[in-house]
Amino acid sequence: MTKQLNGYTVIGAGHGGKAMAAHLGMRGFPVRLFNRTAERVEAIKARKGIGLTVHDQEERFGPLELVTSDIGLALQGSKVIMVVVPATGHRDIAERCAPYLQDGQIVVLNPGRTGGALEFKNTLNLSGCKADVTVAEAQTFIFASRSMGPAEAKIFRIKNTVPLAALPATRTPQVLAALEEAYPQFIAAPNVLHTSLNNMGAIFHPALTLFNAGRIESTRGNFEFYIDGVTSSVAKVLEALDRERMTVAAILGIRAVSALEWLEEAYAATGSNLLEAIHNNPGYVGIKAPRNLEHRYIFEDVPMSLVPISALGKNFGVSTRTIDSVILLARVIHGVDYYQRGRSMADLGLENLTVAEIQHYVNTGELSDRSWAE
Repeated sequence: MTKQLNGYTVIGAGHGGKAMAAHLGMRGFPVRLFNRTAERVEAIKARKGIGLTVHDQEERFGPLELVTSDIGLALQGSKVIMVVVPATGHRDIAERCAPYLQDGQIVVLNPGRTGGALEFKNTLNLSGCKADVTVAEAQTFIFASRSMGPAEAKIFRIKNTVPLAALPATRTPQVLAALEEAYPQFIAAPNVLHTSLNNMGAIFHPALTLFNAGRIESTRGNFEFYIDGVTSSVAKVLEALDRERMTVAAILGIRAVSALEWLEEAYAATGSNLLEAIHNNPGYVGIKAPRNLEHRYIFEDVPMSLVPISALGKNFGVSTRTIDSVILLARVIHGVDYYQRGRSMADLGLENLTVAEIQHYVNTGELSDRSWAE
């Protein structure tokens, strides 16, 4: 008789992973924590859990059943696997998980960025995973959180709602039901194209960092990233990026939320344009810029957010000149070919598919006979 799946495995012990594991453990859920580097979780393993501060309340303790760098042990018997690593690590995590996943398990990418669930599922298939596993992605991370020590974390804010979609979309209700007791904040998105193409980090993070490169380097980020960093000219670049993202989404049959609409929905920040809305957003007040340019706003958001949008645009004849310009600037500054490193149509498992076939795949899980499913 197959043992019933139960509890959570959190993959990744960075800012988000530590907060999520502690939060689940503190609330009584069985939790296992996996990290690729064993040394990073030695203190957590010795303490058998993580101290967690939520908002400004007194620190509480989140006990963990297992802390390990053995992926097989971490996955065994868990119902829900929460992947909380930078999107640049999704492919590696999928390859590591593939031999050990079991029928009925749910993998949630927190978040997927652009195309995360598609790449993860494609990698599982290419790695020979035969288990009937559901892969889902959140549009953004549910917490604003930070690691506060070797075995301590703090949650500054828990988002009220976070859109989530499974691949295929027919399994989204199943995923939400599994997560509901722990995280009722997750709500259904129509499919993973919606969660991927409403990834606002793609619009705000890379361009704002690159267009403030001189200021970041000269001040080590000692200025308000959004309030000081978004000038009239920078806002025009953000608006151009946003139009290209929305046009790519439209070609795929998605009515994407504009950055202006998102600011109103997420923060009640309004304005006649992005410059006004960003400067009217109290949630951005006090947020400092990155201290240097070796930051995830470039090395994660360019290859895992902008590059796949560009790839989709090129594939279906949509101009993404502004997006491509930002990718090129990142390449020049970092000396990295982000097109090569980023998510391609082949990585997403969408190469040679028509728009109708992509829509059918994300909604039903069925691929045409021209895909890697054969």
